[in-house]
Amino acid sequence: MRKLLIILAALLSLSAPRPALAVKVADITRLGGQRPNVLTGLGLVVGLKGTGDGGDYMPAIKPLAGLLSRFADPTTVRELANAENVALVLLSAKVPPNGVRDGDQIDVYVMSQGAASSLKGGRLFVTPMTGPIPNSGIFAMAEGAVEIEDPSTPTVGVVKGGAVMEADMPAQVIDPNGRFTLILQDPAADWTTASTIAKTINDAEAADGEVLAVAIDPKNVVVTIPQSERSRPDSFISRVRQLPVPLLPTEARVQINERTGTLIVTGDVEISPVVISHKGLTITTVDPTPVPTPRNPVLRSKDVVTLDTTRRGGAKLQDLVNALEQLKVPSPDRITIVKELYKTGMLHAKLIVE
Repeated sequence: MRKLLIILAALLSLSAPRPALAVKVADITRLGGQRPNVLTGLGLVVGLKGTGDGGDYMPAIKPLAGLLSRFADPTTVRELANAENVALVLLSAKVPPNGVRDGDQIDVYVMSQGAASSLKGGRLFVTPMTGPIPNSGIFAMAEGAVEIEDPSTPTVGVVKGGAVMEADMPAQVIDPNGRFTLILQDPAADWTTASTIAKTINDAEAADGEVLAVAIDPKNVVVTIPQSERSRPDSFISRVRQLPVPLLPTEARVQINERTGTLIVTGDVEISPVVISHKGLTITTVDPTPVPTPRNPVLRSKDVVTLDTTRRGGAKLQDLVNALEQLKVPSPDRITIVKELYKTGMLHAKLIVE
């Protein structure tokens, strides 16, 4: 009896409705304002062993002369004619999406702009780094030994932790009106998903009749922080980002990477009734049909494939892909067939070719 009860319980658990699959809001969105920024600069790498720009490269020699003058060592350009240990370089440093604070250190990438043959063994002299917007001021000072990451490109290097922040660059997530924006990642961006996210937030966090979240387009959902939580919005933002969003049927989409031969089908891609004839699609037929034996199997040959497996006026693209797989049609030919189906209007999906 006990064994029977266990079996019945197991069967009931299998037949019980299962919760729909879901992803967290944070899995398919990012916060507006939570994005990387780039600092830039123009500096000099010194200490090179004869691999610099050379004394006849004025864009490097003029700043070097000006630098020496600032240190009470006035020098003319002519006097630096034999300098080969200096290179003019462009600098860039990426500020991470969560921002940085005064005193933080980030990597600086160094790229030669002149005739220098190598930056190996050089050292970036102290250089100011300006903000992403012109005339936005100095945000960091860069300095340090240049490391060559790729020996085949010795004119490009990095100074690990070379930029020391002189100002705060926090991520500006909340606007003056107490709102933040959830930006859907491109693969998930559509009206259905954006609307579902807004509804999920309103159902979980809004009071009766209140609307906190609004999908303003397929990619952006604007969320208003309740007045009671604006002084400490961290808890509310965290709760919103952890909310589960049910996985809904996505738009029919076929993505092709011709370089790798990859074919990805998403959603419920339909194709109209169609007859396909293409090289490689060959099944041999012998008439009259002989009696098949292991030594002499029956072979049928056909240069066309008729596809309407549902017998309701259409078929799934997956049916075609399965048929081509069984026929061992090469990947380039499969891609060609799918592209031709799209051109003729028989493939009912968005086609993305990379």
